[in-house]
Amino acid sequence: MRHWMVMLLAGLACGLSLDLQGATVGRMRIKGVIGPATASYVGRAIEVSVARGDRCLIIELDTPGGSLDSTREIVQTFYAAKVPTVVFVSPDGAWAGSAGCFITLAADVAAMAPGTSIGAAHPVSMGPGGEEATSDVMKQKMENFASSYIASIAEKRGRNVEWAKSSVLTSESLPASKALELKVIDVIATDVPDLLGKIDAREVRGQALRTADATVSDIPMTLRERILQLLSHPELMMILMLVAIYGIIGELSNPGAILPGVAGAIALLLVLYMATVLPVNVAGLALIGLAVVLFMVDLFAPTHGVLTFGGIIAFFLGALMLFDRSDPVYRVSLAYIIPATLLTAAFFTFVVGAGVRAQSLPVRVGRDIMLGKTIPALVPIDASGGRVFVEGETWNALSDVPIEAGQPVEIVAINGLTLTVKPAPPPRT
Repeated sequence: MRHWMVMLLAGLACGLSLDLQGATVGRMRIKGVIGPATASYVGRAIEVSVARGDRCLIIELDTPGGSLDSTREIVQTFYAAKVPTVVFVSPDGAWAGSAGCFITLAADVAAMAPGTSIGAAHPVSMGPGGEEATSDVMKQKMENFASSYIASIAEKRGRNVEWAKSSVLTSESLPASKALELKVIDVIATDVPDLLGKIDAREVRGQALRTADATVSDIPMTLRERILQLLSHPELMMILMLVAIYGIIGELSNPGAILPGVAGAIALLLVLYMATVLPVNVAGLALIGLAVVLFMVDLFAPTHGVLTFGGIIAFFLGALMLFDRSDPVYRVSLAYIIPATLLTAAFFTFVVGAGVRAQSLPVRVGRDIMLGKTIPALVPIDASGGRVFVEGETWNALSDVPIEAGQPVEIVAINGLTLTVKPAPPPRT
């Protein structure tokens, strides 16, 4: 009997040892603006982590904030996840700002590295369709919704509700040490191995985490997710907008170039997609459109540069207002805006202007320039035929009036390879 008991205990110990050795922890990294690509990445990473049987999923976070809609989607994904979620604000110097604060508080375990910060979750004053909500009523509604939403998150996870509300209403921000003291987060860890050791045996959803000896397995972004994440940058949208303007206008002013038109059309489609993701201000777009119109009109109406100057001002103001500059997430630097304005003015003044002027020039080559020319007849010309030499070639010629060889004739019509000529009038004295 004792022999069987010893074997049973040994088997259980061996099985437990193999289970611990085979334990894995998923890890994903979020860096930059929170958007639809981020929400998609989080959802996929949780599915992968659940399918592999990971002990938990660690989300390393460093973000200044982003879309509230995408944030809500991530929070709901955390609530429904079948694997414990651990948000780790890292590395040193990282920030869980705005949307990142919501996401950190929504995790099963909230952790931060030393030298990191969390907070400033005041919502961007945005209305429907990306328009800036300038009314006090709309701002108040946004603040009330965001504060109640983050309070519900903090309450659900047993974290500091009052501070969570203040992070929205007064943009409060905390360093890691203070966040731990106020029970905003659960753990401070220097790195992922240290984090795994500190959350080991922590009870989550009624079960103890076993992470001390777990192996970290990364879940990277797919190529599609990387591209979509790249398209959430305001600077890229401004660059693509310029490509769309230059390409389409360049194709219209120089028909047949093809490449500018194709590039402009692709850039325009990408801009339209990004406009649904980023908080674009309609007034900014309208000013940029007005600038393009002013530039084009000035090419045809001699205003001595007055409209071009107005276009430069309109473009600069439009680029400045294109995104909400009160939020650092969507703030486009003047280092982009000023060169873009000058480059656009130069493009319309020189490139488009040259194309428009070229289209208005008279024809200088081809068959049409031969009409009205005066040339000598090579041989006698009459209704039955004759020959002339013009534009480096010998042509057949017909004339209703007989013409002697060497006599000046004027070309009056072109029919295929035959010219119709008449005696040239004598030169004026």
